[in-house]
Amino acid sequence: MFTGHYSASFAGRAVDRTIPLWVLFVAVQLLDFIWAILVLLGIEHVRIVPGFMAASAVDLYDMPYTHSLLGALVWSILGGTLFCVLWKRAWTAGLIVGLAVFSHWILDLVVHGPDLVIYGSHKMGFGLWNYFWPEFALECALLLGTILWYLRGVSSHVTKRRAWNLFAILIAFQCIDKFGPPPSGVKQFAVSALVAYTLLAAFAAWVEQREITPGVSQGIPGALH
Repeated sequence: MFTGHYSASFAGRAVDRTIPLWVLFVAVQLLDFIWAILVLLGIEHVRIVPGFMAASAVDLYDMPYTHSLLGALVWSILGGTLFCVLWKRAWTAGLIVGLAVFSHWILDLVVHGPDLVIYGSHKMGFGLWNYFWPEFALECALLLGTILWYLRGVSSHVTKRRAWNLFAILIAFQCIDKFGPPPSGVKQFAVSALVAYTLLAAFAAWVEQREITPGVSQGIPGALH
């Protein structure tokens, strides 16, 4: 799962309009942000195996700190708490951010092979990556459904137009990920992931840069509009 993770961002923003969309874009990929850094540091490990699964060429065989059930729960709690502290928001907003972080693990459970540690050495993964077109369709459908939900609460025509531009960018990223060649190496894969996640969060900030929620600060903690 790649761009399908961002469906939780649009859903979270639809539920709570006080949370900037870009924050939720970071939240849903927080586990992978940390994973990529740990891979570059040699703490977690991945293999590039062309044809490993129909929709993925990566063997994610060692991710105990980021993609285990316990690890995902810990990062979700930390992410939600950090948001509440930095943005001085109610615990309900922090809960949504925490759930956005944890949504990454839930969606990974659906598509991954058995590489997500549940406890001890027991790993799970339902393996939808073994079925290329159903997995591809699921990610696109999740994005479309949640962006329509998000747009129901948006009045700005500028924001709506930019949101559809972002949707097109996400679909383009999805096609590159699924139809492009497999990564040339582990380090290149990790760096590319960090760059892609950062760019997409920046695009999300651009979508809403003119949208102002009365009485609520946007973007930088403590900023006033």
